[in-house]
Amino acid sequence: MLSTAQRHSSSSKTYGERSEDPDLTPLAQYLLRLIHLKQTNLCVSADVHTTLELLQLAEDVGDYICVLKTHADIIDDFGDKTIRGLNEVSRRKKFLIFEDRKFGDIGSTLQHQYTRGPLAIVKWASIVNAALFPGPAVIPALADAARRAILAHNTSMAELGPPPYFRALLLLAQMSSAGNLFTPEYTQQCLHHARQNKNFVMGFIAQQSLNKEADDNFITMTPGVQLSAGGDSMGQQYNTPQKVIGEQCSDIIIVGRGILAARDRRRAAHEYRKQGWLAYQERVRSARKKR
Repeated sequence: MLSTAQRHSSSSKTYGERSEDPDLTPLAQYLLRLIHLKQTNLCVSADVHTTLELLQLAEDVGDYICVLKTHADIIDDFGDKTIRGLNEVSRRKKFLIFEDRKFGDIGSTLQHQYTRGPLAIVKWASIVNAALFPGPAVIPALADAARRAILAHNTSMAELGPPPYFRALLLLAQMSSAGNLFTPEYTQQCLHHARQNKNFVMGFIAQQSLNKEADDNFITMTPGVQLSAGGDSMGQQYNTPQKVIGEQCSDIIIVGRGILAARDRRRAAHEYRKQGWLAYQERVRSARKKR
């Protein structure tokens, strides 16, 4: 838990106020503004196996989320129909798509993984993530691949999904699974290299806000969220929206099974949205009272 003294000034600002920072990537500005206007800091993890299931889930929860997190490589029939459907729903329901690819290879290989093959992730996912284990060169490699894809003469804007056409990266800085090997030194390196690449790195996958320096304004997305704390038989550790947003000062909660396994996914998404937003409002209100 972050003490009041440890909390960064960003934890007392609204998403709208933070979106006005001129040093943010265009996509980070857009996302913070979207969260502010739509009043949701919920991301749903779409761990399903068919295009039909994926698009139905997007329809069910789209009104309550700011981001839909996908695992394209577990969709048995992933293809152009999947991409067109996701683009259409995300445009209509107003949320971003985050492909949870967890890139972690040498630069030339991950550029191919990002831009080519049956997934061609750069064409449809606004946000991707990467681990820093191969070294910091993964950041400029992905940034260059994104830039070339967007500027390519043979890539129409329609292929890149709904506006905005920008791309951005989250660094995988911490994980929620028990016994993971993400050391504090590794997390610190993620923060260091994010500061060196603010034109492409929008933030982190982490368990708490990593904003430390005065001009830090990174977006933190936190997985492993349910309405009650606990864990599963495979090492996943769950925290509540209040813990993640209110105490750890994260920005976006990522919820998977808490919504996917619900009898009424719309109602479950509505409840997570409500709890995440209340935790954020209370955090900001409490921080401002202590000024």
